[in-house]
Amino acid sequence: MSAQTWRVGSQCLLLLALVGSIRSEGVQSCEEVRKLFQGRLVGPVKGLPDSPRAGPDLQVCTAKKPSCCTRKMEERYQVVARQDMQQVLQTSSSTLKFLISRNAAAFQETLETLIRQAENYTSILFCNTYRNMALEAAASTQELFTDVGLYLFGADVNPEEFVNRFFDSLFPLVYNHLINPGVTDSSLEYSECVRTARRDISPFGNIPKRVLGQMGRSLLASRTFLQALNLGIEVINTTDHLHFSKECGRALLRMQYCPHCQGLALTKPCMGYCLNVMRGCLAHVAELNPHWHVYIRSLEELSDAMHGTYDIEHVLLNFHLLVNDAVMQAHRDGQKLSEQVNKICGRPVRTPTQSPRCSFDGSKEKHGMKISIRNGEETLANRRKEFINSLRLYRTFYGGLADQLCANELDAADGLPCWNGEDIVKSYTQRVVGNGIKAQSGNPEVKVKGTDPVINQIIDKLRHVIQ
Repeated sequence: MSAQTWRVGSQCLLLLALVGSIRSEGVQSCEEVRKLFQGRLVGPVKGLPDSPRAGPDLQVCTAKKPSCCTRKMEERYQVVARQDMQQVLQTSSSTLKFLISRNAAAFQETLETLIRQAENYTSILFCNTYRNMALEAAASTQELFTDVGLYLFGADVNPEEFVNRFFDSLFPLVYNHLINPGVTDSSLEYSECVRTARRDISPFGNIPKRVLGQMGRSLLASRTFLQALNLGIEVINTTDHLHFSKECGRALLRMQYCPHCQGLALTKPCMGYCLNVMRGCLAHVAELNPHWHVYIRSLEELSDAMHGTYDIEHVLLNFHLLVNDAVMQAHRDGQKLSEQVNKICGRPVRTPTQSPRCSFDGSKEKHGMKISIRNGEETLANRRKEFINSLRLYRTFYGGLADQLCANELDAADGLPCWNGEDIVKSYTQRVVGNGIKAQSGNPEVKVKGTDPVINQIIDKLRHVIQ
């Protein structure tokens, strides 16, 4: 994160200018504190101390020396300290959130475009090659690709059912228009019998099974990938709006605004002190780190598997070719199929008919039958690859979040005096704890208790999508 971005997002976390070595002795006026309180907190100056005075009623910013704060000021500072923390978390994750949300939207838009293209190509096939059945096939084609979209975007529909339903509906059309061209049966019951017979006599050979195999795997991969991206956004939204414990709130107040009470509004916390406060406040968030790391690795593996004949582009944009192969196979085996249908359904009472002609305007798609799978695959596959490469940079985002917040200009530079929670010192002398809940047992600044149910719920969701 750039220094400029940090300053925009966290101007509320301590005024980030250090003006040399400041000692807390000898502060005679609270004028600067009053100005900062009024400007930063939009609070009235009425009732604020003009000069330091004893503050026995303070709960957190207690000190032996006189204070520029009142109890009401401390309460207001506490609220703002939490708001500051929330804002700085949102700022730190904004680039990651934008990366995932932008690619999730682009991926969904691309899938919607592919579905429309695949439906158009299938409609063109019927219009150009099988005009007599084109209008009747339109409803089944539209229904199939509607179900494809519903499944991809999370609806509870079954690919096996909608693929079989399409070929079931296709067989009566092929039987009436190609195997017995020029005539059709006037009985809906007979057409239903032919439709039902499709699975017994397999007029399309193994093509429906091939379609189901390719669609089942490619649609599931794309559906899972999109769901995983949306889960990533949910994880970030959750951690952006955490509810901080009372202990954390007090520690943030002590680190950010208690110096104001001693007239030290321009100081920064010591690095070790900042780390202890931030690692304590974000201990539960740090527990996400191993699961987040595996989540990104799983997205990478899933993206790598979405290629070749199981790539969603390849499958959808070549569907019409398999439909054509299926119709041609049934046409070639027409005599045998006619005999089988007669055995199952009997001979139809047929009447001459003139089938309605195709109404699809394929002029805009006249070159659509010559599809460059390579170009299409490169578009989506390369986009996924670029996204995964960018996402890899955030594999340890939650494990290093506390350190990142302190390192990005929050702490005092090495060798300069800094705030240790009580006074201005040359260095922080307490032990600095690590990241995560277990490491907080010896944290001198923040007491961390138990687990966070909200974080646990997010971890469970990450485990589920990974599996």
